[in-house]
Order: sequence, then structure tokens, then C-alpha cells
Amino acid sequence: MSTTTAIATVWDERADVAQRSIDALFAAPWPQLLHNRHPLAEGDDEVFNYWWLAHLIDTRIDAALRDPAGEGLDQAVRVHENILERNAGELFNDYFDDMLWFALASLRLADALDARDGAGAGERYRSDAIALWEHVREFGWNDALGASVAWRKQQPYYKNTPANGPFVILGARLFRATGDRRFVDYAVRAFTWLTLNLVDAETGFVEDGVNREQDGVVDRQWRFTYNQGLYVGAAVALAEAGVGEHETAAGALVPAALRTARTAIRELSSDGSVFDDEGDGGDEGLFKGVFYRYLGTLLPHLAPEERAELGGFVESSTDALWASSMSGADADGGLAEAVLRPDDDWSRTSEAPIHYSTLLSAVMAVELRAELERARD
Repeated sequence: MSTTTAIATVWDERADVAQRSIDALFAAPWPQLLHNRHPLAEGDDEVFNYWWLAHLIDTRIDAALRDPAGEGLDQAVRVHENILERNAGELFNDYFDDMLWFALASLRLADALDARDGAGAGERYRSDAIALWEHVREFGWNDALGASVAWRKQQPYYKNTPANGPFVILGARLFRATGDRRFVDYAVRAFTWLTLNLVDAETGFVEDGVNREQDGVVDRQWRFTYNQGLYVGAAVALAEAGVGEHETAAGALVPAALRTARTAIRELSSDGSVFDDEGDGGDEGLFKGVFYRYLGTLLPHLAPEERAELGGFVESSTDALWASSMSGADADGGLAEAVLRPDDDWSRTSEAPIHYSTLLSAVMAVELRAELERARD
């Protein structure tokens, strides 16, 4: 076995540990499916985290793509069913970003089912993704501060990256899936608005939102990996949909994504090897995972030296994550009973309660590392 093959095998095994840890730490009886926190305390399961579950679908699909013979795809279908059951049989809620995450996961689920079971097997989920896009366009798209998507139905004046980023990605992907140009046309308009209103023209750093309190103020105090990852993913998705450099305010899309990714690492990582703590679990727990997911879409489009640079950050940060967060290996290093239980700061070990959002980010990062190691093999 070559050294590269051995390393790839190691990270595949570690990805298995990360996936198993979701159930080992958080499994709950249906319809709860997962407890929100570990260890569980009274009241922890009162909140239905619709958008966390959407990311769980994506995370299970990651496992299925790595191991097609495993249970990942069936688990993803089960999570989709769980969201609908707990949401009173409805696709929709009040938060446009939530719905867009569910749509992105549903579209990816459709593609994975088509690949496994034959063309058309995932059509129900593709239809769900389109229905969610239509709902967001009808109720979330407005001209406040420029044509773009609001964050939620109760605040049509408040525009942010968490809503417009996934709207761009979804529109670009639906255009590729259906050939319907209106999807990508709206995506280009949202991306242009995002670029002009929330992206620093010099550095590519992406701010969170604007006009939250109806005062036109940009929320510069919220500096999140999540927003950087969304802009990276949006730029890459448009490039993959064939959008040209003269069609958006960003110019050439892959260089724009690369600039933002580099800036994110420089600005949000104190030492350049691992991101800083962004908060105490909750929604913030998922933010790093979004960055890793969409960094993964950028890497194949880069020159070798650029790919090595950003891949090096994936390596250093996942090495730190594994060293600080894995426990339960046997005396010979076997991982059959191992568990990954990360802190929100991957450079430290903590026994404090964690939310499953925090673990999902770690799983996404480990899955990306495993994918990069397989690509070297």
C-alpha cells in the first residue's frame, strides 16, 4: 500500500467515526431524531432546528458519496421525512435562509438518488427544491435596498448574506438541472446585489447583513466564516453554470471566490491553521461547516499552487480537530469505539455541553479532508 493510499484510508476511517458520532452522542427516538445538545438537559429539545436538519441531510449524502454501499443515502431520506413530519407536513417556514438550505439539500438528495437508483428516482426531492425556490422568490424577493432576498417574512426590509448566498447557489444549480434560465437570472441579480452591498471591494470580506433595524446600517460586528463560505459557494456555482465575468459585479468568479477564501483564513484564524471560536454552539456551531463545504467546491477550479495553499488549511485545521476531539481509540489505535466530540474551538478539548450543529461542522470538515486525501491517491 502506498503512503498516499494509507493516508486516504486513515481519513476515510476518521470520516466514519465522525458520522457515527452523530448518532452516538445525539440519537433520539422518532420524531425528535437527534437531541439538540449533549449531554441533554431539561428544555434542550424544545426548539425544532429545521436548518440544522437540512445540513444533516447534506452530511449524510457526503457519507453516501464516500461509501455508496453504506447507509448514508437512506439516512438522508429519513432526515428529509423527519423535517416534513415535524414541520406539520409543510416544506415552508418563516425563514428564507432555512428554506433555501432545505432546498439545496433536497436537490442534492435528488441527484444522489438518481445516481444510485436510476434517472427519475429523486424527482420528488427535485420538485421540493423547485417549490422552495418558488416560495422564496414569491415571498422573499423584494426591492428594499435593491432587488434581493429578505432574511425572513417578518422583516422584508432586512437583507443579508445568509439568505442571498444560498439563493444564488440554488438558482445556479437549478438552472443546470432544468435548463430554465429564470433560475440563473435571479441568481445573478442576487449575487450582484450581494457583491455591491456586503462584500469589501478591496479584500473580498463578506459582511453579514444590512438594514436589520431599518436604519441602513451594515452589521459589521458579525464576522462569520459562514458568510465567507456562502460567497465562495455562490461564485463557484455561477461559474459552473456558465455565467461570464461580465455578467456580475464581481468580475471573474473563481478569482473572486479565491480572494474571499484567502481573506477568511487571514481574518478569522489567529494563526492561519484553524478558525477561531465563533460562538457557543447553537446556530454558530454550523458556521465553519458551511465554509468547508463550499471551499470544497472551489478547490477543483484552482491552479495547483492555489489548491495546495487552501488545502493546507484544511489539513492543519482537521489535524487540530482530530487531535483535540477524538477519544475512545483502543490500545492499537483502532477506531471501532472512537467518538469525535469537538469544541467550537477545534484547537482545544472541552467537556462542556455541545450542540449537534457543532459536530456537523466537524463532520463536514473531516469529509472534505477525506475527499482531498482520496484525490491524491
